Amino acid sequence: MSKYTLHGVTINDPFDWLEDLDSPETRSWIDQQNERTSRFLAGIPERDRIRKRLLELWSYDKCTVPVKRGGRYFFTTNDGRQNQWVLRCADRLGQESRVLVDANKLSNDGTVAITTFQPSDDGALLAYGLSGAGSDWEEWRVLDATTGEPTPDHLKWVKFSTVSWTADSKGLFYCRYDEPSKEQEYRGANYFQKLFYHRIGEDQSQDTLIYFRPDHKEWVYGAVVSDDGRYLVIHVWDAMTINNAVFYRDLSTDGPIVDLLSAFDSRYQLVGNDGPVFWFHTDQLAPRGRLIAVDTNNPAPSGWREIIPEREYTLEAATVVGNRFVTRYLKDAHSHVEICDLEGRNGQVVDLPGIGTVTGFQGRPDDPETFYDFTSFTTPARVYRHDVSTGATSIFHQPSLNFDPGEYVTQQVFFNSKDGTRIPMFISHRFDLEIDGVTPTELYGYGGFNVPITPIFSTARLAWMEMGGICAVANLRGGGEYGEEWHQAGTKNRKQNVFDDFIAAAEWLIGNGYTSTPNLAIMGRSNGGLLVGACITQRPDLFGAAVPGVGVMDMLRFHKFTIGWSWVSDYGSPDNPEDFKILHAYSPYHNIRPRTHYPATLITTADHDDRVVPAHSYKFAAALQEAQAGSAPILIRIEVRAGHGLGKPISKLVDEATDVLSFYAKVISNSAHEQTDQGR
Repeated sequence: MSKYTLHGVTINDPFDWLEDLDSPETRSWIDQQNERTSRFLAGIPERDRIRKRLLELWSYDKCTVPVKRGGRYFFTTNDGRQNQWVLRCADRLGQESRVLVDANKLSNDGTVAITTFQPSDDGALLAYGLSGAGSDWEEWRVLDATTGEPTPDHLKWVKFSTVSWTADSKGLFYCRYDEPSKEQEYRGANYFQKLFYHRIGEDQSQDTLIYFRPDHKEWVYGAVVSDDGRYLVIHVWDAMTINNAVFYRDLSTDGPIVDLLSAFDSRYQLVGNDGPVFWFHTDQLAPRGRLIAVDTNNPAPSGWREIIPEREYTLEAATVVGNRFVTRYLKDAHSHVEICDLEGRNGQVVDLPGIGTVTGFQGRPDDPETFYDFTSFTTPARVYRHDVSTGATSIFHQPSLNFDPGEYVTQQVFFNSKDGTRIPMFISHRFDLEIDGVTPTELYGYGGFNVPITPIFSTARLAWMEMGGICAVANLRGGGEYGEEWHQAGTKNRKQNVFDDFIAAAEWLIGNGYTSTPNLAIMGRSNGGLLVGACITQRPDLFGAAVPGVGVMDMLRFHKFTIGWSWVSDYGSPDNPEDFKILHAYSPYHNIRPRTHYPATLITTADHDDRVVPAHSYKFAAALQEAQAGSAPILIRIEVRAGHGLGKPISKLVDEATDVLSFYAKVISNSAHEQTDQGR
């Protein structure tokens, strides 16, 4: 048994050999586990029917929000049967679009994806990122938007980077890391990011290094050229503190890089500028966000001007379109949008189709229009065009559906957590569903990194509701639903609040007659996988099933792999003695108790996950299987040639959803049927 000592405490780590992802022993273990899981899932009678229905439901046409540059409209589409999205361009509004990049033709197995794209200001060139096998590593290419012909530009080892063009469209700014060794490509820690300028037509080796701080290996950069083309604004994130700094360079004079906001005291996001006056969305002195103006000629906080003050709702984002501010708020975890003038006055509410989530509202100060999409738990995304001067809204794209959203209903409820904090939760199901106290229910949560969980459409959830299940989504502390105070209430020494919130959500669903323990499944991914792992080790008696996806399960070693070191902003550091005590107390891998009856568990991960390395899930699965005293299955599903979720092809999404819903059908739906039959 492997052991090590940390802060005077002996830590047992019996499955540390699974951290060697490519060793013969690990590969053999992966093969055995996948074979065991496949055998279990193949024996579920409903599996073929579930897969067939998922394919039917997935087959609707999809479109993303257009980006307008130089009079052209760039967006991606998917007909519902394609593994990957297709990048398209329309030369004017209403014109039939043409294909620029079809990612489905870039690999035989559909695992190369377009991650994002950025057209030049004149719309003549288009830069786009590609990812293979779900990796966070990206390769960027450039093409001529008129002819579709590629340029020779090829940028490698890009990760966690924005891309921003200069106003003359002659080059772009981006961030990259040094090329890693082969053995460290998918598991090595990512440090020392660098900001470069790439001139179109030149080799990457000739790129100009713009900014690099060898004394701050953990700094991560995001560079954007201001709408007027004059300034390069550099956002600098110190992931150890969650806050960021802002530097800038005057491109008109090629001047020095100036520290504008360097205290790392809050978060600042550039919204736009009026010459030397920069507008920022910030949580400085405003946990729920506000909009301020900072004059670069007088940058001291005493000279800042508040344009839009903090209010009851959480300010999620702001943009400048048509010389107006478009502000996107969260109101009890769903979207609310207002448009006002550049003084923050004369605000008008944008009439949204219902309780849901909007994204988009991008554009330039001189654009008369902007685009956004709206989605809810029961409605796939529809794309709208909005005239910012008249307020008129029209549909840009509406999918053709093979189901009726009106057959489903969503309600929002509130419950009290262990300490009395009021927590919101959405509950969705078929309109005609009879709630009988044993209804199979999936409870989903995340609770971390200031990420709000808002209503979005999921084909898998729809299929589950068709099967008679309930979908519950809890808005836990640690997320961004109610601003920075809500976020901080679920971090570091308050992380247990997140688990308490989720446990309270489960108890509320049971206590209010929606479901029962044998028929309640919990699900979460990434930080949500940690949530599920912690909850089943703390309350194995409360749940009938669990699906932790790509979870952070070893809280004493998470900081040693890829970008894991940056998560100390939420988790704290295992190297800190006080943080260690807290992390050790809830770390899922280290809190598995032998001879315990754990709920049926399907752990999901992927062999190319270079964000949360799969060793977390491997070790957790092995330890849970060894400790299981009950008859409920403990399974792990390891996707090959896939990553954390980025760009996963539809074929793999359907496969995973089929397996999860089949697992539910076996371990909780049957329990509901048995209880109902016994009741009769």
